[in-house]
Amino acid sequence: MDMKKIEIFDPAMCCDTGVCGPIVDPKLTELATSIQTLIQKGFPITRYNLANNPAAFVENQLVNKVLHEKGPEALPIVIVDQKIDKIGEYPTAEDFSTWYEIDKSELKLKEPKTKLNITLQPKEN
Repeated sequence: MDMKKIEIFDPAMCCDTGVCGPIVDPKLTELATSIQTLIQKGFPITRYNLANNPAAFVENQLVNKVLHEKGPEALPIVIVDQKIDKIGEYPTAEDFSTWYEIDKSELKLKEPKTKLNITLQPKEN
């Protein structure tokens, strides 16, 4: 199997995944799920957040060049095997399944086998 190395250069976000705050972009949730699943399976994926890892953006010549030409609006930038694959958009489950030659159904979160049924009782004074 061809183990492609994927690097994702995110815009400045409040956390490493962007899945925080009052309004969460569903695309970022799907991306975080796919990445977590792939990492657990041993696939090499690294994410860099401009706010937390600015050195990675300066040190990577491809990313640095795009940022100088287009500015931070070009983010996110996705690099696959040291070649830019996407500028200004995140990879989808289809992208990951193509790059890693796996079925995209493997990237979905599995439903828990047992559902929790929780009933909250009002606090009595």
